[in-house]
Amino acid sequence: MSAGVALRDLCAADAPALVALYQHLNPGDAPPTAEAVRAVFAHPGLRHFGLDLGGQLIASCNLAVIPNLTRGGQAYGVIENVVTHADHRGRGHGQAVVRHAIEQAWGSGCYKVVLTTSRKDPAVWAFYERCGFASGDKRAFVIRAPRG
Repeated sequence: MSAGVALRDLCAADAPALVALYQHLNPGDAPPTAEAVRAVFAHPGLRHFGLDLGGQLIASCNLAVIPNLTRGGQAYGVIENVVTHADHRGRGHGQAVVRHAIEQAWGSGCYKVVLTTSRKDPAVWAFYERCGFASGDKRAFVIRAPRG
């Protein structure tokens, strides 16, 4: 990771930079409404983490801590929206933000952290393995809302 990089929690004021960064994750996505931004940043179990370099947000992910009644009432974490600006990939920024999110999950009492990806690129899978994730014996299933 480069010198001069700051890892921090993001807030609603960071939304424009975060939405711009998300174009490196899902190009062409429509921007969220102001109401959606307020709702996301007001959600008590959701945190966004970001890496700044020279005042520019270059990497981010979010962590949802989900209360749970199994596993002795221990929560679990879900990491989503992992992204690094295309000009800054391959330098450890994404790995740093994901590892930070994992540490925050452990600090919140989570017994596990889940991360899924729709990317078919083995390099992306290798990235998540370097972050400590393994496909193991679990299988992810996804259902998307119907369009219409």
